[in-house]
Amino acid sequence: MNPLLIRKQLEAFLNEDLCWGDLTTDALLKDETAEAVILAKEEGLMAGGPFVAELFNLLGPTEVKLLKKEGESFKSGDELVYLKGSAANLLKTERTALNLLQRLCGVATAARRLVKALEGTGVKLLDTRKTTPGLRLFEKYAARVGGALNHRFCLSDAVLIKDNHKKLVGGVRQAVKLVRERVSPVYKVEVEVESLDELVEALEAGADAVMLDNFSPEEVKEALKLVKGKVLVEVSGSVTPENARLYALKGVDFISSGYPTRRAQALDLSLEVL
Repeated sequence: MNPLLIRKQLEAFLNEDLCWGDLTTDALLKDETAEAVILAKEEGLMAGGPFVAELFNLLGPTEVKLLKKEGESFKSGDELVYLKGSAANLLKTERTALNLLQRLCGVATAARRLVKALEGTGVKLLDTRKTTPGLRLFEKYAARVGGALNHRFCLSDAVLIKDNHKKLVGGVRQAVKLVRERVSPVYKVEVEVESLDELVEALEAGADAVMLDNFSPEEVKEALKLVKGKVLVEVSGSVTPENARLYALKGVDFISSGYPTRRAQALDLSLEVL
């Protein structure tokens, strides 16, 4: 990840809360030094520690010890981060750091649930672009900590012909034809299909991969009979930890899901001065 971009975004997050200063903290504290810990108030998976460490150093040097590794599980009452430095700076950064860490731990925890549902199947979990505006780099990082693989970070990463593309250019065959003519051949062409008929069109048009969108497990089974290993197969749409294994056992290559980012709940964490 680009450290300059990450720092710039972290500065923006802190400025959103700090604005023109902290009226309360500036009135009460001057040069005091303090120690604090970030505590878990429920169980989950650690993600985002390095970002928190950088956040707490934006206003001045702060000693930060990450007490849990990225991807390590924790339970209620566990200490996740130790902090020592300017008391004022700790309090000014507290809410921004907690907001980010709570969200990323939640995303990683949700991703891990899906990954565990797929254990032993050989099927890889892909994340999606269904992310919070401004948080994509961080949420995709957290999904990877939870065990997912990153799909597209942005629209320029790969070719994925979706339903509205097909409607606007006249169907699957025309969409694949135009992409082949206008996009560098180093890029693979993936087509989202919504029926077995569209799948046949995508295969005949020469797609490199297909995304089976909102197929039932039985429809996926029928689709794989048509594919016969010719292209990579991704399943997407309404996949949850409860049904993911049903799809995986049909023999697909990937399952993509917005569950880790769309359905994740921020975990309950707090900062306590010692």
